[in-house]
Amino acid sequence: MLLIPKLIVVKKHFTFKNIAIFLVFLLLAIQSIRIDKTTEPLNPATDFIALTSANAEVANTLKIACYDCHSNQPTYPWYTNIAPVSWWIKHHINEGNHHLNFSIWGTYKDKRKHHKLEECIEMVEEGEMPMSSYTLMHGDAKLTDAQKLQLVEFFKALKNAMPLQEEEQH
Repeated sequence: MLLIPKLIVVKKHFTFKNIAIFLVFLLLAIQSIRIDKTTEPLNPATDFIALTSANAEVANTLKIACYDCHSNQPTYPWYTNIAPVSWWIKHHINEGNHHLNFSIWGTYKDKRKHHKLEECIEMVEEGEMPMSSYTLMHGDAKLTDAQKLQLVEFFKALKNAMPLQEEEQH
């Protein structure tokens, strides 16, 4: 018999109003956990665009569609001031840089550059990059068919100009 009154008391605490108040408080509290938005200065000695002498059109496309997640020079729009959205975006940037960082292209060994160019070609051809979650908020980053073709041709030309990699002997 004692269980019934305790359950009624618990149900009174879990009202829609109490849950809403808790969620608002939680949302306000997490705003104090900020992401690191520091960027490193552009280093032409290691930057992809500078090292590859990309023409202005290709360079502009790369900066708009790729550099926010794949370089040390991301731009942070207003909504990166709102947690947890800021955490999600910072995670995307960290993941993007982990896979390919155009800012440190000059530090990559030739074998890695060759592999990354192959991945760039594949990702752009298959429409996997830029990610749809990115282009949703950055409409100018959505690549036209002409831009995709131009980037793919640029990446292929770079890859073909690289010295052939010797096959590893097992």
